[in-house]
Amino acid sequence: MSGRDFLENYFDLKAHGTNTKTEVIAGFTTFMTMAYILVVNPLILKDAGMDFGAVFTATTLSAIIGTLVMAVWAKLPFALAPGMGLNAFFAYGVVLGMGYSWQMALTAVFLEGIIFLLLTAFNIREAIVNSVPLSLKKAVSCGIGLFIAFIGLQNAGIVEANPATLVSVGSLTDAKPLLALIGILITGTLLVKNVRGALLMGIVATTLIGLPLGVTSTPDFSNGLTPPDLSPILFQFQWDQVFTSDMAIVLFTFLFVDMFDTVGTLVGVATKANMLNDKGEVPNCKQALFADAVATTAGACLGTSTVTTFVESATGVSAGGRSGLTALVVAGLFLAALFLSPLFLMVPGAATTPALVLVGLFMMSPIKDIDLDDFSESIPAFLTLLFMPMTYSIAEGIIIGMLSYIILKLLSGNYRQVPVTSYIVGVVCLAKIVM
Repeated sequence: MSGRDFLENYFDLKAHGTNTKTEVIAGFTTFMTMAYILVVNPLILKDAGMDFGAVFTATTLSAIIGTLVMAVWAKLPFALAPGMGLNAFFAYGVVLGMGYSWQMALTAVFLEGIIFLLLTAFNIREAIVNSVPLSLKKAVSCGIGLFIAFIGLQNAGIVEANPATLVSVGSLTDAKPLLALIGILITGTLLVKNVRGALLMGIVATTLIGLPLGVTSTPDFSNGLTPPDLSPILFQFQWDQVFTSDMAIVLFTFLFVDMFDTVGTLVGVATKANMLNDKGEVPNCKQALFADAVATTAGACLGTSTVTTFVESATGVSAGGRSGLTALVVAGLFLAALFLSPLFLMVPGAATTPALVLVGLFMMSPIKDIDLDDFSESIPAFLTLLFMPMTYSIAEGIIIGMLSYIILKLLSGNYRQVPVTSYIVGVVCLAKIVM
């Protein structure tokens, strides 16, 4: 049996309606849209006093570990890496805000990973995923679409901060916004012509066009191909703060945000890929949740913030990825990036904007299946998809959606339509708001 035949059989590609070529393209597409984390995560954690090069290595290794578990065990087309938002809370909330050491923050991340392993082993996290009503699952997909499209526009400077209106349009004639708009037109044209691998081709083309515009930098191999030393941050834990109230608050925040970010991403992307079963459940959900728990625990040991399932996995799904082979390709590319980082890091944020914006469009398709005439379903669904981009948080969208769903069902006398697990999750959501 050839290697290709083995992969096709192991990942059951025919049953998923896909093939090796499609899965490889999907893996490249996902990686290219999330490769920014290799630079952004070290930059953020550097502000907390951590070594940039060491964090780069930790970021890459933790992404490889988590994505490999997702690929080989869960067999789902999702990739993992240190999560945005969680790394910001790590650096600017815990270290710079509360005044604790980055070693203490890493200890909280490690404890979070251990707790997630236990919750997953006892099926508690899976029960939380399954407690999300089907209408909200479809809304989560739409909300993620708006969210990642907004991230794409922000990365390119097409939208920017404004003290009066919070956001406003940037200078579209500047190099970065202009490059992103050109990329959207190129990628959009490829999609209209049904060109296979349009998203990946759009990223590559936009990156190359960025060279004469001065947005894309040429790769610098002057430091060779050896990954930066990991020793300054390896196993740097601080145990004397474990039983303090501040540790409890930090740990709860890490747990809650990661829990619902992961739930939202798994549900939203699986919904878009039509991977939910007849009960509206994510296949191999428990294994997928183990992947991020294992990666978070390992990542803390290596020296990075919480690892989570990346919303940019939606780009690979939109490119046709349906199995763990997509994730396996992503893991392989992260391994290559460990030794060829200058080549992969030359892709500017503006070059990934076209993929993120257009995938935002793809992610909106489940809105057609939401019963907009049943306001007890449509109002929570709308609030879910609205709050994700507006609060810059998948977790906050789910919180508002779950609470509004439960309250409206109660007030309308339809409380029997709400499963017991949903009520329990609602209490946890309410506790998060109160705290």
